[in-house]
Amino acid sequence: MTQPLNQVKEWEQRRDEANRYYQRGKFQESLDLATKNLHLARAIQDRARESHTLNDLGLAHLSCWQPQRALERFHQALWVAIEIGNAPAKATALSNLGSTYSRLGRFSQALEYFDKALPIFRRSQDTQSEVSTLNDIALIYTRLEEPKRALLLQHQILRMRRLLGDFSGEATTLNGIGFAYNVLGKFEQALEFFQAALPIQRAVKNLLGEATTLNNIASIYSELEKPKQALLLYHQVLLTRRAISDRSGEATTLHNIGFTYSTLTEHRQAMKFYKQAIAIYQQLGDSLGEISTLLNMGTLYATTRRKKMARSCYQNAQELAEQIEHQPLLEKVQQFIDSL
Repeated sequence: MTQPLNQVKEWEQRRDEANRYYQRGKFQESLDLATKNLHLARAIQDRARESHTLNDLGLAHLSCWQPQRALERFHQALWVAIEIGNAPAKATALSNLGSTYSRLGRFSQALEYFDKALPIFRRSQDTQSEVSTLNDIALIYTRLEEPKRALLLQHQILRMRRLLGDFSGEATTLNGIGFAYNVLGKFEQALEFFQAALPIQRAVKNLLGEATTLNNIASIYSELEKPKQALLLYHQVLLTRRAISDRSGEATTLHNIGFTYSTLTEHRQAMKFYKQAIAIYQQLGDSLGEISTLLNMGTLYATTRRKKMARSCYQNAQELAEQIEHQPLLEKVQQFIDSL
């Protein structure tokens, strides 16, 4: 069926506009436009554009912290791509499913989808998507406390980013390397990589990336027992997170401020920020963030001899870890419960 050219043009223009909103962090506006585009793609019976739009919708839902809706859209995109035999669209949907499961803390499922996407990206010589998927895999290794494995992959990714001239991606990878060194306890090396990422993010005007890097630098100050320097930086980051409506980042920073006040034994301040972080994590359905904060709140209650409150926090964390089937976290939570 030949689509009317003006409707195809309308779809293209609307997609460009939705992408601009997405890049500026206006995810709800992007979602609204992509929804209109889905109706249009179906009206003109254009299955390829329908698959693209379903992926766009999934990304917008994910950025609006609606992961279950994102999964639905990515699965739909995958079915359409398989049905029409579009390999690149299939790989994109698989990679997006991996990212969503990773966001939900379901790392084994995430890795399965990434492993299916990678060979397709390689066969279609889509190096940019291949590198992005490898980066996601490396971050999972770090979160699974396999930082050495992550570092091997991140250094490979860094070479690929530089060959592509992908400056924004290079900063993302430098951040990832810093994150892995942080997990290894090599804080000075981590700081070097975070500081190398910062000027690139400022040059490409990536406010979200810059806020993430500054947040990571503040975390290193905490590890190096410079809590007051860390707090100054965290409060600066918090303002940026709120200005760009980065709710997930805001929760992370609130949690980190709470933890820093806790190390300064300012317990009331610490609890105030933990509670603000928990409220956002719950709104977003971010179980990993909520579990981490609950464990820190429990530790604070245990330190101030409020064992009943501590046990309640640990049990809530245990229930969440069971829901997302995260075995390493379940073992960690059990250690906290046993310590009481």
